[in-house]
Amino acid sequence: MGRGRAKAKQIKVARKLKYYSPETDLSALQRELGKESAVSDDDDFSMYADKYNEDDEDDDSSDER
Repeated sequence: MGRGRAKAKQIKVARKLKYYSPETDLSALQRELGKESAVSDDDDFSMYADKYNEDDEDDDSSDER
C-alpha cells in the first residue's frame, strides 16, 4: 500500500507540466532573432573543411577501382 498517493502526486505534477504555459516575451524574442552574427559561419569551419576535404578525395579514388 501507499502507492496511490505517490501515483496521484505524479499525475498532478504531470498535468501541471502539460498544461503550464509561461508568458512569452515576444519583444525579447524579436530582438534576439534580429541580431546578426559578427562572425560568419564560413570562417569558423574553413580550417576543418580544408582538412577533411583532402581525406574525402583519397576515399573517392579507391571506390572507382
